[in-house]
Amino acid sequence: MALSKFGIPRTAQHFLECGIEECERNCEFYCNPCHQRLCKQCSEEHLKSPENKTHVVVLYQQRKRQLPVEKCKIHPTKDVDMLCEDCQVSLCSKCATKGDHPKHTFVDLEAVYAEKFAVFEQEISKIHEYFLPTSQNLKKEIKKDSSEIKHFIDNIRTSMKTEGETLKSLVDTVISENMKQLDQIEQSLLEDLNTQDKTLDDYITYLNNLVKELHRCLSSTETQKLMSEKKPKIRSIPETAKPVTPGFIAGQYNKHDVTKLLGKIQVPNTKAEKREIRPIESIYNTTMKLTHKQMKEDRKKSDMKQTMFLSASVTKVRGFNVPGVDEVYHVSLDQSDILLISDREGNLVQTDLQGNVIQKIKTSGRGEGYHTVTPKGDLIFTEKGKKVINRITQDNNITEFIKTGGWRPLSIHSSHINGDLLVGMVSDGYEEAKVTRYNKTGKELQNIQRDNKGQGLYSYPRFITENINGDICTSDFYKGMVVVNKSGQHRFSYTGQKSGFDPYGICTDVLGHILVCDDNSKAVHLLDQDGQFLSLLLTRQQGVEYPRSVCVDDENNLYVGQDHTNTLTVYKYLQ
Repeated sequence: MALSKFGIPRTAQHFLECGIEECERNCEFYCNPCHQRLCKQCSEEHLKSPENKTHVVVLYQQRKRQLPVEKCKIHPTKDVDMLCEDCQVSLCSKCATKGDHPKHTFVDLEAVYAEKFAVFEQEISKIHEYFLPTSQNLKKEIKKDSSEIKHFIDNIRTSMKTEGETLKSLVDTVISENMKQLDQIEQSLLEDLNTQDKTLDDYITYLNNLVKELHRCLSSTETQKLMSEKKPKIRSIPETAKPVTPGFIAGQYNKHDVTKLLGKIQVPNTKAEKREIRPIESIYNTTMKLTHKQMKEDRKKSDMKQTMFLSASVTKVRGFNVPGVDEVYHVSLDQSDILLISDREGNLVQTDLQGNVIQKIKTSGRGEGYHTVTPKGDLIFTEKGKKVINRITQDNNITEFIKTGGWRPLSIHSSHINGDLLVGMVSDGYEEAKVTRYNKTGKELQNIQRDNKGQGLYSYPRFITENINGDICTSDFYKGMVVVNKSGQHRFSYTGQKSGFDPYGICTDVLGHILVCDDNSKAVHLLDQDGQFLSLLLTRQQGVEYPRSVCVDDENNLYVGQDHTNTLTVYKYLQ
């Protein structure tokens, strides 16, 4: 099988084969001295051989990296396989016997190389899980800010144009009113002048008529008649008045006055606020930081065999019926050995490890993993119809803990790493799906919805859990099993070994294994934390017909619930 340069399968769906010739079983273990991949059976045979009795066989994920072959430049027939801790120089065993390193401490170069390899792998993991996602999120923020700035500036432009148009409208109104008033004054003045003009016309006519009359008197031949005529009294010239013209007082304004009316741009004088970058400690626990002293201590422990590994076979420990439920669709376990069991009819019961019912709650839950228990012992369950998450405290008070807005919460898991709540949800119309992280107080911290190509990761995330490395594992009705890292970056998906995969309950164990129920194969699938398929852990041969729920307790007991029966069965698969 093709591996990446870090030893991780390039295609997580395929399994790594045992390295023993003619053995085609799954590789689960690794012999560090031999650098040999081994299955469970071959590892046992390997250690039975007398020449291998001192060999160290570990889980494949915890293998020691093989040292590349490098010939000594001084002794070409010898391999460089030692490190002088005092000089920090790589050398061969023959160089170590020379006098250049008196009383110096020599260590196995392969062990140091493996440590360095692990450190660099961790740095690569940091880049992929923290630095790259954080940088990409900052780019998204910048793009969002650019869009918001454009929208904001456009709004200012619109406001400025509106102010200008408003002022223009007011100017037009004032000018129109002034023009109307001026027209009225003009009309009044002209009418008055016309009246004066007509009065003078009448007076002139009067004078002309008077002159004619006087000329007629003068032209008379009758002297006596002229003598008897009285002197005419000429009427006075009518009074007229000059028009009083209106005045115009020009507006007293300047650019500053117009700016006051229209407003002006306010240039910000505050310093730009730096974008918040999440500290790496929020992603990587400080306990994960390797110091030189810790590496030396780990080197001393490197020869110790693993005390826990997969058993060659699965052993049924016991089984018990759970009153109050018709089938066992989901199981949650708190630290006080109290089980929470639900069926697809909304029945949620609290029992002890013998199946004795402590309390029963009626919910609207169906065939999803809709309940969990916090490290403090509080019961959390979702109500997808009401779009809320409820909490039942230890004094049995039910309170509405979180409102999920336009999203229907399907599945929920309380993290044993930091107490966060991981919730699988679908939109109100079931068109979209996501996983949301809340802190212990119910504050929304993270939304995981799309991969780095913008494609939706989920369709109907009905069961959810968290692995020991912080990976979020969901069992999706349409997408199969989807695994993302703690930053929300897609790591891998799993859709079974053959055609058809119908996943239900999902959980992880102390070794990072992922266990998921599949109704299509009628089995519980076992994978490592990198998505490598290891085995069908439970099948019909072990009496598993319709697996629906899985849960592992602190003693590494595996609880399995099924459809069509309210029996909860306990198995041992680690030793």
